[in-house]
Amino acid sequence: MESLLSRITTNPRQCGGRPCIRGMRIRVADVLQLFAAGLTAEQILAEMPDLEAADLQAALQYAARQIDYPRLAA
Repeated sequence: MESLLSRITTNPRQCGGRPCIRGMRIRVADVLQLFAAGLTAEQILAEMPDLEAADLQAALQYAARQIDYPRLAA
């Protein structure tokens, strides 16, 4: 899984510092929005030919890690 996450990069001078795929100007959020819109992995890859299947897995893994944090009880 760690090798997948190495596909996610951040650069403060690119895309406002938002996480991107392999240094390209394709944001993780862009990939997630396409999935949320109902596109399949195959459709996303056809729409964005610079992406690889592992990039899509990396975007999903990154998102899962971002929302998986402990919540403190009030």
